[in-house]
Amino acid sequence: MLILPAIDLRGGQAVRLKQGDYNRETVYGDPVEMAQRWVAAGGEYLHLVDLDGARDGKLVNQAAIASIVKAVDVPCELGGGIRDETTIKTLLDLGLKRLVVGTKALKEPDWFRQQCTKHPGVLALGIDARDGKVATDGWLETSETSAVDLANQFKDVPVAAIIYTDISRDGMLQGANVAAMADMQQATRCPVIASGGVTTTEDVVQLAKIPMDGCIIGRALYENTLSLQAALEASANAVVPPASP
Repeated sequence: MLILPAIDLRGGQAVRLKQGDYNRETVYGDPVEMAQRWVAAGGEYLHLVDLDGARDGKLVNQAAIASIVKAVDVPCELGGGIRDETTIKTLLDLGLKRLVVGTKALKEPDWFRQQCTKHPGVLALGIDARDGKVATDGWLETSETSAVDLANQFKDVPVAAIIYTDISRDGMLQGANVAAMADMQQATRCPVIASGGVTTTEDVVQLAKIPMDGCIIGRALYENTLSLQAALEASANAVVPPASP
């Protein structure tokens, strides 16, 4: 299972929010230094989020994103504020390997389907859920669409992956919602990357056993409740049960 350290961007700084609340923010400083730190510790793929972009519906932290991509030699994915084709092109030109689209995919599924076909294996579906329902616009709004239903809308197009976040767990250091992640993994053939609440090596092991295709870790790394090395080792050593016949 791939381990992706998270770097959330707001005002050009690396930050973390609790449950997506913009008023519950901790600032960690220079995002480039953070990116280099996680790569030096063994990170093979970075997950970036433009928090300002997610809320405002447009690319905001472009300078910081470009600096990160230039400073590290591992692939980076980005979510937040990707709502039009011009933004997709701009970000791909910066060197990002994968782009995460959430709000626009829910509100304009035909557009997302078209873009996935135009950029096969590049666009990931970002599903951020609160009590199983999809949240949008930087998590400020909650829809009536279930997370699994949204995923199934795009099973016929070349989606790169599903980035599935449990908002209630995000930034709370209370453990991952393993059951919800397992349900999503079983409901789709698409690679699924778990996000939200990963706090301990046991969280990593349980997600790897599902098995999830990847796991995003944020605040636990920044608060030193879980080291990246320990997470990588837990993922590598997890014993995955054999698939049912």
